[in-house]
Amino acid sequence: QVQLVESGGGLVQAGGSLTLSCAASGRTFNSLAMGWFRQAPGKEREFVAAVTWAGGFTYCADTVKGRFTIPRNSARRSKVYLQMNSLPSEGTAVYYCAARLFKASWAPSDFDEWGQGTQVTVSS
Repeated sequence: QVQLVESGGGLVQAGGSLTLSCAASGRTFNSLAMGWFRQAPGKEREFVAAVTWAGGFTYCADTVKGRFTIPRNSARRSKVYLQMNSLPSEGTAVYYCAARLFKASWAPSDFDEWGQGTQVTVSS
């Protein structure tokens, strides 16, 4: 089992930047990839970005490409980040970190372990 704890959320002005952190513990070497998702009020949870531990390949949703990056600390597969730049007001959501252990897609249903989420509020 992998335990995940997000941090770094808060209030930011539209156009600003924020970096989220996700600390992983437990059987971290069982995870193949780490992802970030977000859920705005009244909307479904959506994929934001992900990174594989092997090779460090990154993937970003089209809505955040060029503005978000997902650095990782591959030592013990212990930490991933979500660097968010040029945040629009639509970026207000709860952001979740998740670990994918077995499956292959970036769909939320293919991720096995989830953090509790961290609130990001973008003021216009």
